[in-house]
Amino acid sequence: MSAPASPPVKKRKSVLRRVAEIVITVAFVGYVAWSVSKRWSEVQGVIGDLSVSAIALSLVGSLAAVWCSFLGWRVLLADFGSHVPLTGAMRIFFVGQLGKYLPGKVWPVLTQMRLGKAYQVPGRSSAAAVLITMFITLGTGLLLTAVVLPLLGGQAWHNYWWTLFTVPIAVVVLLPPVLNRLLALAMRLARREAMPKPLSAKGIGLAVFWAIATWFCYGAHLWALLLDFGAGGSDLIVRSIAAFAGAWSIGFLLAIAPAGLGPRETALVVLLAGSVSEPVALVAALVSRLLMTVADLAWPAIALLTDRKRKRPIINAPDIDTVPDPAPAASTAVASE
Repeated sequence: MSAPASPPVKKRKSVLRRVAEIVITVAFVGYVAWSVSKRWSEVQGVIGDLSVSAIALSLVGSLAAVWCSFLGWRVLLADFGSHVPLTGAMRIFFVGQLGKYLPGKVWPVLTQMRLGKAYQVPGRSSAAAVLITMFITLGTGLLLTAVVLPLLGGQAWHNYWWTLFTVPIAVVVLLPPVLNRLLALAMRLARREAMPKPLSAKGIGLAVFWAIATWFCYGAHLWALLLDFGAGGSDLIVRSIAAFAGAWSIGFLLAIAPAGLGPRETALVVLLAGSVSEPVALVAALVSRLLMTVADLAWPAIALLTDRKRKRPIINAPDIDTVPDPAPAASTAVASE
């Protein structure tokens, strides 16, 4: 009797979730806009002090950070047994990452699964690689934040002390035996075949290395802006890395808005409060968002241009998913994230 009512119930839940996403996004964006308008005269003066060279250097840092994230993802994909040529891997990852600008975190996973089919990458390998990349990025970001959080001053510790409790969980889950068992459990719950290969300690270690390199590049991206605004101190680069990593991680944990829009900027202003004035923090957060969006759009364009004359690769991964639609598997994986 209850079976026929299931689709309408799921549809209502989906509609409510979308409405919630829109409301939360509008609320956070509205808060950031109100903060800027409240101090517009000061913000306007700060924007006028920003140089072209600082913007260029910051953009280079953002582009390098996205590239390091790609390298970490590629390590995991290869560890699962799918060795995709560089241009093909760029196409899968960078084009797939555009999905993060849609509400919900499932779209990058689904897009990469579909793009990976052209290179005979098993859908479960695509989904697992992108989800684990997200998790490693989040875990290392929280770890960096936890180490430096007491030094950031202002309201940083008061508002975000709870991030410290997430670090032990991330460390334990990233242990190869634990992570492989969790993957095996996820595959059983999703009623899918086991992963083609278990992740190795070397593969996870390299992915963690590239995640940390990602945060250093993003920190340099923020540091270039703050330095141009007159911020100083020998530890400014350390504060920049920790503040950006913390803001990104907090935005990821708290937001269902696309790409952490709103909560990330709010958190970055709070985390920078002990280092720079509020108008400088606001401008840095907004310019950072703009430059990161440019980087997120530039890499897919480069990937598509370099992959135009690609040849179909021979993949050393004979265990190919035969499920016609990968969406259910990805949705289950994301739900368990």
